[in-house]
Amino acid sequence: MKIGMIGTGNMGKILVEAMIDGNAISPEDLFIFNRTINKALEIKEDYPNINVCYSDIEIAKQTDLTFLCVKPHDMYEVAKNISPYLTKDKCVVSITSPISPDQLDSFFSCSVARIIPSITNRALAGVSLFSYGSNCTDAWKKQLESFYENFSTPLEIEDNITRVASDIVSCGPAFFSYLTRRFIEGAVDETEIDSETATKLASEMLIGLGELLKKGYYTLPTLQEKVCVKGGITGEGINVLESQLGDTFNQLFQATQAKYEDDQRSLRNLVSGQK
Repeated sequence: MKIGMIGTGNMGKILVEAMIDGNAISPEDLFIFNRTINKALEIKEDYPNINVCYSDIEIAKQTDLTFLCVKPHDMYEVAKNISPYLTKDKCVVSITSPISPDQLDSFFSCSVARIIPSITNRALAGVSLFSYGSNCTDAWKKQLESFYENFSTPLEIEDNITRVASDIVSCGPAFFSYLTRRFIEGAVDETEIDSETATKLASEMLIGLGELLKKGYYTLPTLQEKVCVKGGITGEGINVLESQLGDTFNQLFQATQAKYEDDQRSLRNLVSGQK
């Protein structure tokens, strides 16, 4: 199978690396294109056998499965360019959440899917969120899930939870990185520990926490119970979190949902204005 990647920015590059390092595909079967061609050429420096193309149309012509890793507002233009070259036996995957599978169906006559990745896929871990177009064949569904299992855990979701699922899976690493940095800064500001040591300790703590959960030794509630001894130091810290966090995460999801709905409205207006 020949695979094409249109867009090799942050997420496109991560997917390329995960696919190759996870042995999902050989570099010689992967074709990449980026509007700023140097970004694609930089990837070729790491994977010399990868194929660099010089247009999105070239990608569509040469590949069986095409990944669209472009910004939502660029999607319609790319779709217009490549759709004449996508026969019904091919498949297109978009990684952007505001564009629904139904919209992808309206752009293309072949099988389509929206598969939202996570930066954790770079470590051959984490979840990939699957939503299929109505015309996506069972053969392509099976092939896509098998392909993604090489570097992630595929999970099919309903369209109505796309934003919140993406917040948890895709945005979550950034949210918790921010919280961890504030955690470290607090330790440095209030004690004699230096930033490098605090960062090392916090990073190793997160890795260990992930392993505990992955291996099923504890759930999140039971882990807290084990560490938080009644009348102990951890309990004092939890009390501060409970009093200070309030509805912070409720507000976070309200904000991301509002931005998502705004992006969808903008895209609908863009598409209707160009038709």
